[in-house]
Amino acid sequence: MYNMRNISTWLSVLLELSAIWPCVISMNLLSFTTQEMKLTNHVRVKRGWSWEPLYVTEEQEVKKPMYVGQLKTDSDGQDGLIKYILFGDGAGTIFVMNDYSGKISVLKKLDREEKPFYTLRAQAINRYTGVPVEAESEFVIKVLDINDNEPQFINRPYIAEVLEMSPKGTYVTQVIATDKDDPTHGNNARLVYNILQGQPQFSIEIKSGIIRVASQIDRETKDQYHVIVQAKDMIGDAGALSATTTVVINILDVNDNAPKFQQKTYEMSIIESATIGEIVGTILADDFDIGKNAEINYLIEERGDYNMFDIHTDSLTQEGIITLKKLVDFESRSRRYNIQVRAENKYKPEFFDTATIRIYVVDVDEPPVFLEREYFMEIPESVPVGSYVGSVTAKDPDTTDTVIRYDILHNKHSRSFEIYPNNGSIFTMKSLDREVDLWHNITVTATEAKSPTYTSYVHVYIQVLDVNDNAPQLEHIPDIYVCEKSRLEQPVHTITAIDKDEPKLSHPFSFTQPPEESTNANFTFADNEDNTATILTAQDGYSSQDNPLFYLTVIISDNGTPSLTSTSTLTIKVCDCGIDNNKESCGKGGFFFKFMNSGAVIAISVFILLILVLALLVHVRCRKKHNIMSEKGEDLKENIVKYDDEGGGEEDTEAFDITGLRHPTVMRERKPRRIRRTDIQSMYRLSLGLGPDVAIFKEFLTEKLEEANTDSSVLPMDYLHCYAFEGTCSPSGSLSSLSFTETNVSEIDPYY
Repeated sequence: MYNMRNISTWLSVLLELSAIWPCVISMNLLSFTTQEMKLTNHVRVKRGWSWEPLYVTEEQEVKKPMYVGQLKTDSDGQDGLIKYILFGDGAGTIFVMNDYSGKISVLKKLDREEKPFYTLRAQAINRYTGVPVEAESEFVIKVLDINDNEPQFINRPYIAEVLEMSPKGTYVTQVIATDKDDPTHGNNARLVYNILQGQPQFSIEIKSGIIRVASQIDRETKDQYHVIVQAKDMIGDAGALSATTTVVINILDVNDNAPKFQQKTYEMSIIESATIGEIVGTILADDFDIGKNAEINYLIEERGDYNMFDIHTDSLTQEGIITLKKLVDFESRSRRYNIQVRAENKYKPEFFDTATIRIYVVDVDEPPVFLEREYFMEIPESVPVGSYVGSVTAKDPDTTDTVIRYDILHNKHSRSFEIYPNNGSIFTMKSLDREVDLWHNITVTATEAKSPTYTSYVHVYIQVLDVNDNAPQLEHIPDIYVCEKSRLEQPVHTITAIDKDEPKLSHPFSFTQPPEESTNANFTFADNEDNTATILTAQDGYSSQDNPLFYLTVIISDNGTPSLTSTSTLTIKVCDCGIDNNKESCGKGGFFFKFMNSGAVIAISVFILLILVLALLVHVRCRKKHNIMSEKGEDLKENIVKYDDEGGGEEDTEAFDITGLRHPTVMRERKPRRIRRTDIQSMYRLSLGLGPDVAIFKEFLTEKLEEANTDSSVLPMDYLHCYAFEGTCSPSGSLSSLSFTETNVSEIDPYY
């Protein structure tokens, strides 16, 4: 009020001055403003804002600015000097303010869930001077909630499990729903739960959403429930919004059922030829539980013929598989067996059921049965061919006894034996040698004479027993050296003997020398009594120059009956072992070089010289033969003709068809012709289309054969001659080896 009186006073003063000096109005206004600021700075004035609570209800349709509330300062004299300005969140776009009255209006529909309140600022200034009349103030416009959002379930989908037969009130699961409405404004967000489907087995707590068991549940009746739960806001009052969700509840099994056989009596059959372990049949007991709770153990109770059969459980199908424990025989005993089977729960043996099984034995025509599963026989290796080895026996297990025939399946061992087909006696067919084959494994068959299809087999193992039929031998004959400086009875080398016979027949061996060597021996033996002997020196010192080699004969005898002996000759070389008397260098060529120094080099050189001279003589003779052959000019020519014929030698001239090679001027007296084959032609002559008539050449060959048979100076009878006709009048002369004169035939080496 004080401020308003000051303003009125100053205004009246300004009006009076304006009548006297209008020109100074503006200066007075400035002076007034300055004085007013001074008063403001020096005088404390109580002033402030006043407004009513500001609210906007959400979701209201706004077609024109809608009044929200009013802000004003107590300095406002309603004279229009105060100007109100709005700042902040949504100012100008969502909210507007009348700058004269301070009234606030909203321009559009609001959503509380999008933004629950708006923070704004207001300022009051002098409309003409722009000077703030009030300090800037902050205020809030709250958006009021309405129930426009339905509940929403979270953490979906809901899947729960609960054991069957659980007591009433057992916790199952909890459902939770939320509501976007304001929980502080009325009941818009206050929810309640109820079950629309799933009663009477389940119930739900109305506020918490916890689902519990309401009555007894049996999994064997129903193993899954779909419970529909509803959530409502406004505590379920009128106008409330709701939502639903489905909770899948799986019922877990408990072991509460005993196995149950499908029938109390079972009938099965098995053939009498069935082997142990063969399946007789299967049975099945039902258990309404699942998983491990339904696992069953089957066993045969100790009643009736319980020891004839066995039973075990198939873990996959839970069936009881009955197998044969002992062989059954239709001819020997009862043809029906009774057993009682028990099926019990694996984890609760008190849950069980029993059934009776009758098993009938079926008769079949069986093959012969050998009295033994396999046969072992022995025979010495020295027995003659046809010796008895042993017998096998088989019988017909059927009631009708039939004749049985025996035979041996062929293999490499069966060729040494034969079997008598009527009684199964086995004999030798060949001589046996234990050192070649110690064991002979043969397979014998037994077949019914009337039914050859029924055949049984048995293995027969024949061991060849050893006899002392092998003399001992040295394991290997090594290079033995003795040092020149060796002393009397000094060890030289140790030899080892082996025997192919068994040790118990031949060991131990004895080592001796022939009597004629033992009296004048350079070396002796020391028997080590372990099948080895040590060679000892029998003198002091040896000389590689005088006697570089010694030959030592050793006689090795075994301990068999009769005793067998073998004789071996050992070569002992004298070696200069050096100062340290070490024989290691002897085997590396030392002896060889010493031997070479003793004259072998000269001998080898002479031998090589002789070889060279012989080669030179052969070369000269070959050239001489060539000159002799060429003296006949072109009368005879040489050619190589290949015949794929293996006839009877020189006289089998009928197998050849070779063109004549003689010149007409050197033909000899004709002789009576022999019958000759003309169907075999020389492929070489035919290819050339040259040469005289074949008859001429055949006569020539006949004459040559007769000369060769009577003349010992010519080539041997089995010498291979190759002839071909090369034509006449060749300027180069003949290259044939046949071009020689009769005067120098004797000079040809018949073995060349």
